[in-house]
Amino acid sequence: MSVQSAQHSWRDAWRAWTRPQVLGMLFLGFSAGVPILLIFSSLSLWLREAGVERAAVTYFSWAALGYSFKFVWAPVIDKLPLPLLASLLGQRRAWLLLAQGAVIAAIVLMASIDPAGGESALTLMALAAVMLGFSAATQDIVIDAYRIEAAESELQAMMSATYIAGYRIGMLVAGAGALFLASAFGSSKGGYSYQAWMWSYLCMAGVMLVGVVTTLLIREPDISASRSRYLHGLSAYLRFLLLFGLMVGGLVVTYLYSQPAVAGLKQWLTGAAALNAHFAGFISEALRLLGAAAVALLLGRVAVAVGLARRELLQETYIDPVVEFFRRYGSSAALILLLLVGFYRISDIVLGVVSNVFYQDMGFSKEEIAAVTKTFGLGMVLLGGFVGGTLTVRFGVMRMLVIGALLSALTNLLFLWLAHSGQDLLILTVVIAADNISAGLASAAFVGFLSSLTNIAFTAMQYAIFSSMMTLFPKLLGGYSGGIVDAWGYENFFILTALIGVPVLFLAWYSGRLLRNVSGSVR
Repeated sequence: MSVQSAQHSWRDAWRAWTRPQVLGMLFLGFSAGVPILLIFSSLSLWLREAGVERAAVTYFSWAALGYSFKFVWAPVIDKLPLPLLASLLGQRRAWLLLAQGAVIAAIVLMASIDPAGGESALTLMALAAVMLGFSAATQDIVIDAYRIEAAESELQAMMSATYIAGYRIGMLVAGAGALFLASAFGSSKGGYSYQAWMWSYLCMAGVMLVGVVTTLLIREPDISASRSRYLHGLSAYLRFLLLFGLMVGGLVVTYLYSQPAVAGLKQWLTGAAALNAHFAGFISEALRLLGAAAVALLLGRVAVAVGLARRELLQETYIDPVVEFFRRYGSSAALILLLLVGFYRISDIVLGVVSNVFYQDMGFSKEEIAAVTKTFGLGMVLLGGFVGGTLTVRFGVMRMLVIGALLSALTNLLFLWLAHSGQDLLILTVVIAADNISAGLASAAFVGFLSSLTNIAFTAMQYAIFSSMMTLFPKLLGGYSGGIVDAWGYENFFILTALIGVPVLFLAWYSGRLLRNVSGSVR
């Protein structure tokens, strides 16, 4: 797939919004946005109303494993055809229907459990939440792969904009909608009703049918050029499943049971090594993940050595997607592109860590913050995505990527104005409007850029790697945000977040020059 998108007329840009692939992403995005809050915020309120102790809620951190390890089983989506379903619906739609069915089943299972029923019920609820997390993460993998394969690179920003819009609406339905229904059905903090929460979650399972219907109506993308990657023959199929099962099992078990060692390492780093707690936590978790990945790779090599799996399977599944990316762009250009992937959203994410605290320190009430930054802010993000998608079709991905980086840095300086003005609701509204519109525009262009970097022979795996990298470094630096504000003050902090966007602006501009020299489009 070529990153260098052609420019089109304004008429072509506006008409692109009516393309079936673009409209379909709105409903697939909705389907992807529903599950995540049913695992976290809505479920947390359900547990509190049921009288569950706060300590017991740590069970449910396991539910996030699916989102953390998407890249581990993403190759399965690329390589493994589902029996019967694949022949009826095609590779992508078959996996999508299976994932959506698993999401609905997990939500129904959660609805059938009363967490007030004791430890066994709470454990079962945790397992159901983990099932929902892995099913929802699988759905995300398939939707990302489908989006990239279903339309040409010129439409990727629009596809991502409609996906993000649908995703935010889905989150709104699963967050505010689920709580509203539980309250309407008769549950409250002082008067818990399991039946109310049961019906609320069953309704959420019902709204997932939006995604199911969309999956049945959309067309399977044409990926005939990469059919050679599919497995043929029962022996190859079973060997792949065995290899994948060993590696994933080793990774998950190692990750879960290494928690005591990681906690001890973090304590030593913050004590004997005198490291910042955020930095120590990052190092500990990074080593935990790398260790689990090393165990998984070791098990894969053992399976190859004893003849349980072919060496080609291990190579094609986990190594070739990475090697292909570096071969396609060359080592130097590939590293520059990966730096851009890892740091593009750093200005927004670092500032976002302390934004709510800043609003409170300026004297705004919780109601004002919710109304302006959440409700109004959501509308501005959607508007920015719409504008970004249209402009990307009109002017191309790389040009809009540079403009998005510039706007992200400049709008951070508007927070200086708010810091000087204090509790001024009008200025807060203007700042949030500018910041969220630029964020929506930059996100649409950036997701289009990430989509364009992928080779459709490894769509799911490569995009899963990119999507993991795009938040890793910003979140690491974001851990220092509070300490920087304490040491330097808000005004200097906002200037810093704008300045760290300058290297990103250069990376975006330089990446555009590099990509113009890259020949041999994959798509």
